Amino acid sequence: MEVGILQVMQSFGYENITDAEVYDEETRLAILADELGYDHVWTVEHHFEDYSFCPDNFVYLANLAAKTKNIRLATGACILPWNLQPLRVAEKAALLDLLSGGRAIFGFGRGLARKEFNQFGISMEESRDRFDESAPLILEALETGWFPEHEGKYIRQPKAPLRPAPTRSWKDRLVQVAMSPESGQEAAKLGAQMMAFNYKAPEAQKAECDAYAETFRKTHGREPKAPLLTDMVVCDTDAARARENAEKYVAGYCLSVLHHYEMMGEHYKEVKGYKAYGDAVDMMRAAGKEGVAKAYLEQQVWGTPDQILRKLEDRWNFFGPFGELCAFRYAGIPFEVAERSSRLFAKEVMPVLRTWTKEQPPARASAAA
Repeated sequence: MEVGILQVMQSFGYENITDAEVYDEETRLAILADELGYDHVWTVEHHFEDYSFCPDNFVYLANLAAKTKNIRLATGACILPWNLQPLRVAEKAALLDLLSGGRAIFGFGRGLARKEFNQFGISMEESRDRFDESAPLILEALETGWFPEHEGKYIRQPKAPLRPAPTRSWKDRLVQVAMSPESGQEAAKLGAQMMAFNYKAPEAQKAECDAYAETFRKTHGREPKAPLLTDMVVCDTDAARARENAEKYVAGYCLSVLHHYEMMGEHYKEVKGYKAYGDAVDMMRAAGKEGVAKAYLEQQVWGTPDQILRKLEDRWNFFGPFGELCAFRYAGIPFEVAERSSRLFAKEVMPVLRTWTKEQPPARASAAA
C-alpha cells in the first residue's frame, strides 16, 4: 500500500504567522517524511489566499529535492488551465525529474475555485476544454521528449524539444486529481492514476473509482494502479486529545474549503463542466455548514493508531485497495501536533498498511509493536 503526505500550504486558522513561517513548517515536515519513510510528498497549486498558497509547486519540490534523499516528489496538482503554456509545464516536470534523480511524479488537475480563475482572467467555462486540449500534449512531450506541433482552440505551438530531455518513462508516474465522475473518466483515458480528496459518501466514491477502473481497463488493456485517497489526519496516543484536535482542526479545514471554493454557490449549477458540484449544492445547503463539517469530520482519519487502522481496514474491505495520502498540517493545527501525528503514524500505522495488498487484504487491524 502506498503511503504519502500531502501539503496544503495553509495559513488559514493560524494567528500571526508569516508566509515564510508556513513554508518553513511545511519544509520541515517534508524532510521529516523522507526520514520516516513515507513514499511521496504531494504539494498543491493554489494562489492568492490564506486557504492555500503555492503558486509553483515545481519550484517548491525542486527545493525539497536538494534536502531529501528517497521520498518521491509529486505535484498535487499542477492546474493545467491556469498554466497557459503547456510546453512550460512539460519542461518544468522534466527538469524536476532530472534534479531529483528520477523521483518526480506528475500530478495534474483542472481547478475548481472561481476566485482563482477570475484572478487569472480565465473563464471557468473554458476549464474542461483547456484541460482536455493541454493534457495529452504534455503527456506526449514527457514520454517522447518532444512537444508536438499543435494548432487548437487554445494552444498554438510549433514542435519543440524538451531540454533537459526526459531520461525515463512517465507512464507509471502520472496522477490526475479527479473529484468528479467526468474527471475520473478523463484520468482513465489518459492512463493516469486517480487521486481524490476523501469527502464524498463512500458509496459514491467507490462508484466513481469502479467506473474509472473499468474505463482504464477497456482503454489500456491492463489494471490501473489503486486510487490515492487524501485525508486530514490526527494521530495520537491519547484518544480524547485526538478527538479534541480533530473536532477543532479537521472541522476547521472543512470550513476553509467551503469558503474558498464557494461550495454552496449557485454558480456551479450554471458553469460548463461542473455539474457534479452543482448537484451537491442543495444537499449541502440543507445540511448547513455545521452539518457538512460534522459529516466531513467523521469521514477523515483521526484517533489512536488502533482506531485509525480499524477505520482504514473498514475502508479497504468496502472499497478495495487504495493508497493513503495524509495531510498533517492545516487550519491552525500547531506544528508540534502535526509533527507528533506524522511520527506516530509512521511508527505504528504505516508498517501495518505496508502489509496490505490485493492478494493479502488486511486481517484484523492492530498497531505495530
